[in-house]
Amino acid sequence: MNLLDLTKLGPRETSPGIFHFGLLLPDISPDTGNHLFLKIIHESDQFLQKIPPKLFPLQHSIDPEYGDYWSSTISIKPEKESSPESSWGSKGKYVYRYFLINDEKKIEIDWIIDPFAREYGTGKLSAVTMGYSDHEWDETEKNWKTPELSELIVYELMISEFAGSIQRAIKRLDYLADLGITCVEIMPVSNSLESIDWGFSPVGYFGVDERFGKRRKFQWFVNEAHKRGIAVIIDSVYAHTDAQFPYVSVYRQLKMNKYPITGPFAKDEFGESTDFHKKLTQDYFFSVNMFWLEKFHVDGFRYDYVPGYYDGPTGEGYANLVYSTYKAVKSNQNTKGHWQRFFNGSDFNFIQCAEQLEKPKEILEKTYTNCTWQDSILYSGSEVAKGRTEFLTSFGLSLGLDGFCEDVSVQGDEIKKSAIQYLENHDHARFICNFGLS
Repeated sequence: MNLLDLTKLGPRETSPGIFHFGLLLPDISPDTGNHLFLKIIHESDQFLQKIPPKLFPLQHSIDPEYGDYWSSTISIKPEKESSPESSWGSKGKYVYRYFLINDEKKIEIDWIIDPFAREYGTGKLSAVTMGYSDHEWDETEKNWKTPELSELIVYELMISEFAGSIQRAIKRLDYLADLGITCVEIMPVSNSLESIDWGFSPVGYFGVDERFGKRRKFQWFVNEAHKRGIAVIIDSVYAHTDAQFPYVSVYRQLKMNKYPITGPFAKDEFGESTDFHKKLTQDYFFSVNMFWLEKFHVDGFRYDYVPGYYDGPTGEGYANLVYSTYKAVKSNQNTKGHWQRFFNGSDFNFIQCAEQLEKPKEILEKTYTNCTWQDSILYSGSEVAKGRTEFLTSFGLSLGLDGFCEDVSVQGDEIKKSAIQYLENHDHARFICNFGLS
């Protein structure tokens, strides 16, 4: 897998008030009657009927790796002809979307989300902030070390339900540390369309959804968690997307039978399945992983619904992704700075946790995964709680992770392994409900 050149994709402020926008749209070119535009407006003006968004055409070229590429460089500076009420040219957040016209098919497609956006507006809007600056990591981050698997006590956390906002969640980190928590698994924070949503139908992957705030707020959360000895892993949804993900919606509306990222692959059960036979799919999600590790300093990933993109231990899907990510992270062993969080003496503590409930033992034994969800203790424990004593033996064996490997040698890499034990999670009712009500 290869990294996408993110300096060419999505929005980037190249100098004060000058922004470059870039988008890969394979098989969509002017040769077949397509014209692509950028619609952008200051967020303060977006609901004012007398102030429409500005429209900028994008130029077409060919990327040697991925095909059709569209880009534009625009100036966001005050203009004489602008309405005096307009905020155009002011600092702050601008919301945008892409707009496509196809002359041959007489089709217009508005409200196209940017699949490479780093910020988002409400619903189907992407966003960019003039003069944006990341969170300034403090000195403690330089000394942070990701814990070993044997030290992980994991708390699954949905920010909006746990505290309502990132800022309030930070105030509750002391509570989690006092409980003995050493790792929080954050349910999806990537962009989704609904304002109340668990986030398992994503439309954007390179940023934090607008309901949670800007990138620097989540960076602040990670920094504060690390200061309290708590690792942070994020729930990553790569097996499927929402139907409004642009690599689905645009191609469907153009009635094209070739999609650049989605398609049948492995278990095709939820949403729009991603097809990891395709190069752009592989490189897109590998780039998402490395972006979150670099920009957000997360300690690893909990991969949602692995059966949806697991095509075997030597396949092109999940196994390839965790292998490529492992190798890329380990290659930073001699790199100074935040990458040192994964290296503690001879230990390499990078967390890659699979939700592979169908083949939890295989996923540990035969891939670069180093931990996995498995529900044996949940089900045997539930039966014991209901008074079925014949499950006591299996409950005891489950407590001891009977049959799960503890370390594996793969292509010269010695990887410590384990499995997550839990009695409840977001997919199940509270464990206490097994005892009934009175």
